[in-house]
Amino acid sequence: MGPKKETEGLGKEGFVEIEEILDGKHTGNEVKVRGWIHRTRDIGNMAFLNIRDPSGVVQATFAKDEFDEDKFEDIKDLLVESSLKVKGKVKEDERAPGGYEIAATDAEIVHASEDFPIHEDQSVEHLLDNRHLWLRSTKMRDILQVRSTVFNAIHEYFRENGYEEFQSPILTPLACEGGSTLFPVEYFEDEVYLTQSWQLYAEAGIFGMGDIYTIAPSFRAEKSRTPRHLTEYWHAEVEGLWLDLEDLIELGEGLILKIAEKVLEKNREELKDLEADIEYLENLDSPFPVITYDEAVERLQEDGMDVEYGEDFGVPEEKRLTSFFEKPVFVTHYPKEIKAFYMKRDEEDPSKVLGYDLMVPHVGELIGASVREVDIKSLERRLDEEGEDPSIYEWFLDTRRYGSVPHAGYGLGIERVIMWLCDLDHIRDAIAFPRTPNRYRP
Repeated sequence: MGPKKETEGLGKEGFVEIEEILDGKHTGNEVKVRGWIHRTRDIGNMAFLNIRDPSGVVQATFAKDEFDEDKFEDIKDLLVESSLKVKGKVKEDERAPGGYEIAATDAEIVHASEDFPIHEDQSVEHLLDNRHLWLRSTKMRDILQVRSTVFNAIHEYFRENGYEEFQSPILTPLACEGGSTLFPVEYFEDEVYLTQSWQLYAEAGIFGMGDIYTIAPSFRAEKSRTPRHLTEYWHAEVEGLWLDLEDLIELGEGLILKIAEKVLEKNREELKDLEADIEYLENLDSPFPVITYDEAVERLQEDGMDVEYGEDFGVPEEKRLTSFFEKPVFVTHYPKEIKAFYMKRDEEDPSKVLGYDLMVPHVGELIGASVREVDIKSLERRLDEEGEDPSIYEWFLDTRRYGSVPHAGYGLGIERVIMWLCDLDHIRDAIAFPRTPNRYRP
């Protein structure tokens, strides 16, 4: 059955959101709703259709004696994901999903769906292949609503603290986080790369704009097939003038607390449906614990993990570390060899850098941060040690030639934040269309 011509004319005005019905705001009143069929059931003279709109799901009951015979049969034959408009009276019914239902008196079929290809208990790969349709699921809707709140909270936090929004190029001639994880792109007769981070451009921007932040996509050509890695992800990044490591810790902690506060405020029901640990988020407060890399290695070794000093932590080490604490934990002062060239060395111990990773349970690292190196000779030496061509970075080195000042910043992986908040098993569910080493469709 294809698109059906409107005959009843329920119009385009006066519709209510299903969420309002489930909140008890229209009990006893006649309403109009519009959306998609979520589930169907019929028992001869009655048809039960669960109707979904972006705000929720409500049951609508259709009695055969309320409709002419042909129309009732058309409604009863509708498949899942058919779209329609329904008019009827709202009543409480504890047996109905959400505790309310609509006793339908009129309906208008907008489009009768074909057999929907997603059913119960289907494989992860099937759901990924049909991601464009799986976005209609209540689980994905809940996650993406949390995601929207996270984006809003980040903007709100930085703007409240005096940071201006700043954009940088997606196409770039240089590496920020190591050349082995760059995606090359043909650029006319040359080759450029998809950006790994806005940071180097941000370090140029602060001298004119002052304190700045961005939310933008970043790309890492890592072949990691772990549950927390994407090749394309969204990055919240910040760069501030005159900041030291203590300031940077405060700025990172403040953002996480703001995000948790806003998600609890706006998405408590979604978190409940996702079976997230709401109590854990409610109990988050300042200060978060702070330990050094040396202390972290010692704690892990004492706990029986085979960790060699001087190596960066992987997912198992980060998850184990977070299990020692009831809050997110800052790990500071990593060895310079395992961190990027732009991180400032600690004057008290030049073998360490002034930076941190903020780690949370179940996920591991959320934020990577550092005070930036301002000495041009040190930067040139580090670039040479990493096999980079300093001439490509000349424009960046100019920021150190002409009135450089102390500054610092960090990057936060937004999908990891969502994974943490929603207790997701895999990061691919934290974004609408995930990109991983083996998936770039749909």
